[in-house]
Amino acid sequence: MARFEIKEEFYLNQQPFKILSGAIHYFRIQPDDWYHSLYNLKALGFNTVETYIPWNAHEPMKGQFNFEGILDVEKFLQTAQDLGLYVLLRSSPYICAEWEFGGLPAWLLEENMRIRSSDPAYLAAVANYYDELLPRLVPHLLENGGSILMMQVENEYGSYGEDKEYLRAVRDMMLERGVTCPLFTSDGPWRGTLRAGTLIEDDVFVTGNFGSKAKENFAQMQEFFDEYGKKWPLICMEFWDGWFNRWKEPVITRDPEELATAVHEVLQQGSINLYMFHGGTNFGFMNGCSARGNIDLPQVTSYDYEALLDEQGNPTPKYFAIQRMLKKYYPEYPQREPLVKETFELKNIPLSEKVSLFETLEDIAQPIESLYPMKMEELGQNVGYLLYRTQAEWDADTERVRVIDGRDRMQLFVDGNFITTQYQTEIGEDIFISQQKRSTHRLDILMENMGRVNYGHKLLAESQHKGIRTGVCKDLHFMLHWNQYPLEFKNPEAINFTKEWHENQPAFYAFDVELKALKDTYLDLTHFGKGIVFVNGVNIGRFWDVGPTLSLYIPHALLRIGNNRIIIFETEGKYSKFIDLVHKPTFKPIKGDKL
Repeated sequence: MARFEIKEEFYLNQQPFKILSGAIHYFRIQPDDWYHSLYNLKALGFNTVETYIPWNAHEPMKGQFNFEGILDVEKFLQTAQDLGLYVLLRSSPYICAEWEFGGLPAWLLEENMRIRSSDPAYLAAVANYYDELLPRLVPHLLENGGSILMMQVENEYGSYGEDKEYLRAVRDMMLERGVTCPLFTSDGPWRGTLRAGTLIEDDVFVTGNFGSKAKENFAQMQEFFDEYGKKWPLICMEFWDGWFNRWKEPVITRDPEELATAVHEVLQQGSINLYMFHGGTNFGFMNGCSARGNIDLPQVTSYDYEALLDEQGNPTPKYFAIQRMLKKYYPEYPQREPLVKETFELKNIPLSEKVSLFETLEDIAQPIESLYPMKMEELGQNVGYLLYRTQAEWDADTERVRVIDGRDRMQLFVDGNFITTQYQTEIGEDIFISQQKRSTHRLDILMENMGRVNYGHKLLAESQHKGIRTGVCKDLHFMLHWNQYPLEFKNPEAINFTKEWHENQPAFYAFDVELKALKDTYLDLTHFGKGIVFVNGVNIGRFWDVGPTLSLYIPHALLRIGNNRIIIFETEGKYSKFIDLVHKPTFKPIKGDKL
């Protein structure tokens, strides 16, 4: 029976073993491309793959589980094993990962609980999830004939809390459900986070996360180990080889040769997991969000991360720089030529049909009535858009309207006419609306959840609740009698394009493309404003003309021979009668960019 042990070094089958790992998140890559990414990791000279497991993807609604398609984690694990790769599995309830709500399900927000704590209600939710998840993973442990070396208890908990009873409860859940491999935590490498976020006193292995200064960071970890009398090997569980990108900010880059030197510094002292090896894509509405004071900073759809493989999975200059470094200093690790996928280009694809959201609204969403506006989570909705509608009697030539406690982005329409947009901290400011008639008018408020914060104390913030949280005031009073239309767009085929289109309204634009071969491509959205895109019914993510990204990646697996339908939902009234599919991603230069 194969065996992995943690002593003064890592041992695999009683032989010293250096972990050379790269992060590949199966849920950010189409299943048809898992082999391609994993092969290129092996070809680099690495021996291990790391992945998170996102709870909110696998249990989007309480008690409803999904382990199929892009969420078939067992197939991903088997593919890795077939290629001779071992696995570091980060199956903790919280993952961060620049992923919606850090991987936590949004329905937890409507439960009376404190997340990531020993609160019995939260632990019960984790236990129910683990009842479904862990039996699928245990057969893939190394000692059971699989390739999982270690599994994670919690992720960067020392940057959030110090509830050791919570950590022990998660550990015990794992043990009770058959997890027999070594367990670990991962945290920042300084004493404060290590003391708060680890179970070193219970012999749970400790790893660190950083992106440079390996000697300094490993020295802090070693000092912590010495304090507790642990003679453990050193590993950086997240060596940040790039970084994520946020709307309106420059693309972040890192020099390949400098990175290779920094990776060598890590390997001289211990083991490594490159975060990321292949970043992939935040398909759908699953991008995460950073926080800066009272401002939330949602991340873009692409999770390219400027990693060793680009968004579609092809090697970058960083890949070859690290491969050269490994060949020079660690020739015992076999390397191969990486696989490269082709792309295609097709320009001037004409618009087939279009329709306004307000015209086809009843076709794609059922109204939910309430006296006052309801939050997104109260409506059983996790992500996407939410349209609030009411009839308002005008009492003056100019009325003052305010949305009280709304999140994240709001667009206001009266009788279908666009009035204004407010974003985050602007929401709540006075909106003055002039109408010619003192009569009843239709008020539509389109709210967009742009992604929940995935890291830090704002995981608990009230702003994690999306939509309108308090109400809408006209003059000095709250308005009553609302219809809410949840718009997660799970059924884009229901859009009725036979109805009318009106300018300066949110609308759907359909383009039909005939293909005779299937390759990856990128949809150039330079001439559109803001929204999301469906390819053959699949939501491939958000776009926004503020940049830095102005395109969306379309994997070949979402295309088909014959007719393909691309539907663009655009909210700003900015569109083009033609679209282009291009070879490479499109960017908007922003001051500070190195593109």
